[in-house]
Amino acid sequence: MLLDNENLNSEFQIPNSTLELLAPAGNFDCLKVAVEAGADAVYLAGSYFGARAYAGNFSNDELKQAVEFAHLRNVAVHVTVNTIVRDDEIDELKKYLKFLYEINVDALLIQDLGAASIAIQTIPEMTLHASTQMTVHSLEGVKALERLGFDRVVLAREMSLEEIRYICKNTHTEIEVFMHGALCVCYSGQCLMSSMIGARSGNRGRCAQPCRLPYELIDDKGNDLLEGKAGQYLLSPKDLNTLELLPQLIEAGVSSLKIEGRMKRPEYVAVVVETYRKAIDRYYENRENYQATDEERRNLAQIFNRDFTTAYLEKNQGKNMISDKRPNNRGVLIGRVSKINKDSFQFLIPHSTFLINKGDQLEIWVKVGGRVTITVNDFKIDGDICTVKADKIGGIKLHDRIFKVFDAELTAHARKFFTSGKPIRRLEIFAEVRAKIGEPFKLKMTINDFTGTHAEAETKFIIEPAKKQPTTIDMIDKQIGRIGNSIFELDSSFYDIDDNIMIPLSEINDVRRRVIEQLTKEKIKIDKIRAIIANTFVVREKFKIHDMPPYHFENTSLSVHVDNIESLNSAIKAGADAILFGGESYHHEVITPTIYQKAIEIAHDAGKKIYIATPRIVRQSEQLELENILNAVSDADAVYVHNIATLILVDRLTEIPIHTDFSFITFNTETIKMLYDLGADSITLSPELNFEQIKSIAKKSLMPLECIVHGRLELMISSYCTMGSFLGGVGEHKCSQPCKRQNFYLRDRKSAVFPIVTDQFCRMHILNSKPLSMLPHVSNLVDIGISKLRIDGRAMNKTELEKVIKSYKLALSGQVVEEDTNITRGHYFRGV
Repeated sequence: MLLDNENLNSEFQIPNSTLELLAPAGNFDCLKVAVEAGADAVYLAGSYFGARAYAGNFSNDELKQAVEFAHLRNVAVHVTVNTIVRDDEIDELKKYLKFLYEINVDALLIQDLGAASIAIQTIPEMTLHASTQMTVHSLEGVKALERLGFDRVVLAREMSLEEIRYICKNTHTEIEVFMHGALCVCYSGQCLMSSMIGARSGNRGRCAQPCRLPYELIDDKGNDLLEGKAGQYLLSPKDLNTLELLPQLIEAGVSSLKIEGRMKRPEYVAVVVETYRKAIDRYYENRENYQATDEERRNLAQIFNRDFTTAYLEKNQGKNMISDKRPNNRGVLIGRVSKINKDSFQFLIPHSTFLINKGDQLEIWVKVGGRVTITVNDFKIDGDICTVKADKIGGIKLHDRIFKVFDAELTAHARKFFTSGKPIRRLEIFAEVRAKIGEPFKLKMTINDFTGTHAEAETKFIIEPAKKQPTTIDMIDKQIGRIGNSIFELDSSFYDIDDNIMIPLSEINDVRRRVIEQLTKEKIKIDKIRAIIANTFVVREKFKIHDMPPYHFENTSLSVHVDNIESLNSAIKAGADAILFGGESYHHEVITPTIYQKAIEIAHDAGKKIYIATPRIVRQSEQLELENILNAVSDADAVYVHNIATLILVDRLTEIPIHTDFSFITFNTETIKMLYDLGADSITLSPELNFEQIKSIAKKSLMPLECIVHGRLELMISSYCTMGSFLGGVGEHKCSQPCKRQNFYLRDRKSAVFPIVTDQFCRMHILNSKPLSMLPHVSNLVDIGISKLRIDGRAMNKTELEKVIKSYKLALSGQVVEEDTNITRGHYFRGV
């Protein structure tokens, strides 16, 4: 006999798609709500090597519990190991990686190539995901990481839908993209602003978020160019929201849609995950007629927003991507003050779906004094007029804007996901019962999911014929359905049962309890949830690290980076040993293949080596231009590359020696080994290393090393341009290119001034307020075996450039040279 239970809860069954909804978990409450609200996978960090050091994070014991909790509910766990790693942390990293593998973590999210190398060698069967901190923004980059053994790539957030679609169409590698949450204004993995200003490195998980601070856009004379025209939070992006773009993202072919927010509270995670879960499921139910609902829009805005944007998915939004008036939560605009009484104020209800409840918090943006926050304890609605009583209404004026920043009802709903004693997300089970006279009572339960996990048990009691009241199917069904607070829910049952039998109910209950306990244990044993759900897991041929040949240090040379012919001539005249030419132009000028050829000719005629710089970012649409340049510079002495995509491209298309630049963030000897095996001939060390760390690496490195010793370090590189957005009309029409008419700077709240330049690709570069100078310490760098010292001269005029080069040449000859006082030593004597 087959009985089907009623009121089946199928809301949280795995959808008929391999698309993954990936949610953040900064602590265990966030993990719980992410899982219960419908995530297919969560990403979180342990106590080490995670890029959100200030989140709650998980101890090793908590990580084990987290994996068990998630796997029991068919949810995958991705652990972020996405910080750059010091040499003295490598042994600890290996131990940590082995632990993660042993507790059955589904995937590791990695930024550091050295950490990737260690993972490949230590736990070769582990699934690897390339973090967005790797700044992958082209198909070439995806394919390069696939070659290294990565199973998934998280694309840069600057990608358009068209670029995402192209990459997904041309690779078998899983592609993950961000769908909701905070945005970085700088390309992730390329930001040094927090690091250089406050010694809190984003690459080490300790970003101080300088992008959320106020700045003024000024000219050479210090005039505020946007006074009264814009707010001061010129680097603070709005939050990403793709609710309306879900069909396009799904149809682009992505494998995972990711919610940002490991620093967010559990209520935020609950609301955002539940909203997107419902929206995704609704899309698959009716693809042709998908529409976001007003409730979904309102809930996402209410729980947290800096206003919303689709970032670069549709187009460059310009200033419309920036929350320049406010860098934090602004709530939902519900109206303007229309009347003020002694102890209350009124406003016009904006629409028929307006809701207000006791316990809500309102924030009124007053004209003088900033904000007035009011908790709603008493209110009255009369027609379309809402009256709110308040103890303090001082400063409130007519027409002031009113925002609801806390919704008591929505928050209470969200809290049910982690305060309820009963599981919300349950697994349906199928029960098989055998009850025959003269045999034990037997019960088998099987989970109705992709794993088919099952458990069974029987009684010691032998079933007897009933002497009085027989045990019926209904009685048995009622007992085995009493699963209580377990995560299981009885879906259906099959009975092979004799008539007129007697079984004590206590025996049925005991068997049910033992089966549920065993079923739980068996379910936890499933070790790779995501692999089974997607059915796409492949153990690829992992990248193998080879021993490097011996390297013999001979002498230290001085290299100078310039971006135009005039500066090149000045550098040669001043005595530079080698020239690094091109890449991004700080003067917003296209550097053509002809200009590169001319630069090579000039340098070689002067008996100097010349290296060709490539851009830090090479979008898919820009790759052909780079290939044309590479074809034109075959007689250059080397090509400098900033990312793995460009490295592989140069290695494939040319025979020119390859030098890796600072954007690779070479922070440990394992990264050096990896880059060697990828074809690099020389390494530029990370500017976040201190002198002692450089010294230690130099002792072990078997490749030539280079350090940047002078110039204004790039703190940010961004596809968003402050000048173009607020002065040039980006997002509304073709940019009028104000960057070509004058110089621009950002001035912070402490009056530090940061030069801004734009390159030929219209990307913005924010330079440090003080130039780096290691002039008095040149001999120390020579003594430890640094092969090249680099001066970045792109932001210098001709006079300054020649002076700096001559000073370093004198220092290299052993002379003591005076230097300017308004300089920084960067991280050489502090580190991160």
